[in-house]
Amino acid sequence: MDSIRVNGQRLWDSLMAMAQFGATKKGGCNRLALSDEDKLARDLFCQWCNEAGCTVTIDQFGNIFAKRKGKNKGLPSVATGSHLDTQPTGGKFDGVFGVLSGLEVLRTLNEHNIETDAPFEFTVWTNEEGSRFQPAMQGSGVFVGRFDLETEWNKKDINGVCLRDELERIGYLGSEPIGQRNIGAFFEAHIEQGPILEKQEQQVGIVRLGQGIRWYDVYATGQESHSGTTPMGFRKDALAASCEIITEIEKLANNVEHAVATTGFLQVSPNSRNTIAGSVKFSVDLRNPYPDVLERMHDEFNQLCNDVSLNRKVDIKVDHFWYFAPVEFKASQDVKQAAEKLGYTHMDIVAGAGHDACYMSDIVPSGMVFTPCENGISHNEIENTTLEQCEAGANVLLHTMLEASQRLARQEVE
Repeated sequence: MDSIRVNGQRLWDSLMAMAQFGATKKGGCNRLALSDEDKLARDLFCQWCNEAGCTVTIDQFGNIFAKRKGKNKGLPSVATGSHLDTQPTGGKFDGVFGVLSGLEVLRTLNEHNIETDAPFEFTVWTNEEGSRFQPAMQGSGVFVGRFDLETEWNKKDINGVCLRDELERIGYLGSEPIGQRNIGAFFEAHIEQGPILEKQEQQVGIVRLGQGIRWYDVYATGQESHSGTTPMGFRKDALAASCEIITEIEKLANNVEHAVATTGFLQVSPNSRNTIAGSVKFSVDLRNPYPDVLERMHDEFNQLCNDVSLNRKVDIKVDHFWYFAPVEFKASQDVKQAAEKLGYTHMDIVAGAGHDACYMSDIVPSGMVFTPCENGISHNEIENTTLEQCEAGANVLLHTMLEASQRLARQEVE
């Protein structure tokens, strides 16, 4: 089995075929979760898996599982997959590459008449992007128990359309109870969505850690006043206080390895040219893959807000409304062994974004295979990669899954 490789052209053709659903003028995809375009993409995936001899099952949240039998029915499955939904201005590869890499693994095994020890499963997770319905990674989150099924069923989009109703409308409100699959390991192939692999000229990233995330809304309340008649020493400028905090958290992140800090939302009142801002609401996003470091960043950020509040006499309230714990991918060694066996250049890397594999790591050993994307650009219609890069990632995924299958068989004997 060491000599088998995927068919890179077939994988690329599959990617291009899937890209027709929700195709945009700039070459990307607008395929929101549970839209008509998402239905067409799901239908094609299910058709392909049925043609390849899989048993296809849909669970109550629309997650798709295509199962290929293994020699040992008692072994848990080795699973792979990702998502087919996109951002409104998404690309052709984010998520889809992971789904279709799995499909290419399936086709390659069939082509070479390889019977694996463990069953293999190929998945599509519902609403990973969190663009139409919130939160992100919704399907995998429900599957592992992070989210309540009834609560997520009742989520609505901006037009008031209920998620459960949309699952039923497009024919993907399945009957299988949530979390019933017998899975022993999970792997996800994905474009990096960042520039590191390309800059380092590495073919494969072995994802060891996933960034922990802390999200905050910050409310600064000062005093509105005339911009021309209020001396600087008498001001309670909510915007100036906010800008100081935003500048300082950038410095904080620059001084901590693997840390990032972002403010992407800012709302100023009264938002008038000649009035000192009386109130500001802004977002803060802090990330780091190490729990103790992220906790320290949290403490330093809160102390910063307190200091700015006292110095500027501006009331600052911090709402820490979401925490996503850092992830350790415990099946990374399978990925590394596959990359080394195949002779691909590789490096350890941190996942800066959330992925379905992050939630799957709650319940089974999981791993991720990263491949480069052009200029590190993603969530953008111009997102791009190459056939060769996709082929390398799919080859690593194939041999990673084969190694995991053999490992599960060995563990059963022991």
